[in-house]
Amino acid sequence: MRNHSRMTQHTYDLIQLRELDDDAVAGGFSDTLEARFARDALGCERIGLSLQRVKPGARAPFAHRHSGDEEVYVVVAGDGRAVIEGEVVALRPWSALRVPAGSARSFEAGEAGLEFLAFGTHTEGDRGELVDAGWPS
Repeated sequence: MRNHSRMTQHTYDLIQLRELDDDAVAGGFSDTLEARFARDALGCERIGLSLQRVKPGARAPFAHRHSGDEEVYVVVAGDGRAVIEGEVVALRPWSALRVPAGSARSFEAGEAGLEFLAFGTHTEGDRGELVDAGWPS
């Protein structure tokens, strides 16, 4: 639900992230992921925001990268690992990971799952490219 002030100028938007549709279902990835994208629901013009969860013991089935947008991932619950261009990074609650434009990234959850907020710049047309994750053997 979008909220507006009583003034004639729109001053803020408020949504409940967990109430957004899980786009992983529509994408066929619901066995390993949940993904709730908030940019459109909030009316954002220059930033993106999502709440994502990798299910316990699961690994995302792909990596993605953006040609022009950087992202920051903030772990809010659980733990796990990320792989960024082949480099593995451990994640725990309140870890903040910045990934620059052009770098492929993917996530893997520990036994409790991995839940994070993803924030990033938004460039029209840069919806991200799905690529192989490149997890080391």
